[in-house]
Amino acid sequence: MSLERINPAELSPATGFSHAVAATGSRMVFLAGQTALDGSGKVVGEGLPEQFEVALANLLAALAAAGGSPADLARVTVYAVDVPAYRACAAELGRVWRRLAGRDYPAMAVIGVVRLWDDQALVELDGIAVLP
Repeated sequence: MSLERINPAELSPATGFSHAVAATGSRMVFLAGQTALDGSGKVVGEGLPEQFEVALANLLAALAAAGGSPADLARVTVYAVDVPAYRACAAELGRVWRRLAGRDYPAMAVIGVVRLWDDQALVELDGIAVLP
């Protein structure tokens, strides 16, 4: 499996994401949306950074259960109920990402939503990974 991260010079600098990811491999894993649910199904974390960390850890746990690692992520979509708050926390969220997933960034998008399935959830992440 290989992922080629493509960031053309004529596009804005890719900070915390890749503009494109070309993937070759034999197994695709589609990761369901993950929020800050703990093992008992309750949303944990009062603020966006805390919830982002739990949601990302949940996404990575699902990926690991499928035999993958953070470097296998080709695409991640972030759904945020408050995009301005997400932007305000971007540096802290980036530190969380690097600590849990490293510096190999997938193609990403942040989409503002009115609400998520659980009223208390502030952020949800889903993704696509390509495994060997």
